[in-house]
Amino acid sequence: MTFLAKMKQSFGSFFSFFGDSWSELKKVRWPKRKELTSYTIVVIVTVLLVTIYFWVLDIVISRLVDLVI
Repeated sequence: MTFLAKMKQSFGSFFSFFGDSWSELKKVRWPKRKELTSYTIVVIVTVLLVTIYFWVLDIVISRLVDLVI
């Protein structure tokens, strides 16, 4: 296979990938505004809870290390 044929084949698959991706994006059911708001609130609350958990855990481990030292 010549160089130009290889280039044509690889660019063809490159453009085919984007065409297939676009057709898959058309099948997606995008969330409504109310759903998106509730999902965002759930994510923010979860991140805050995990942050507080690790913050408390860090303080406890720091105190334990200070007691040992």
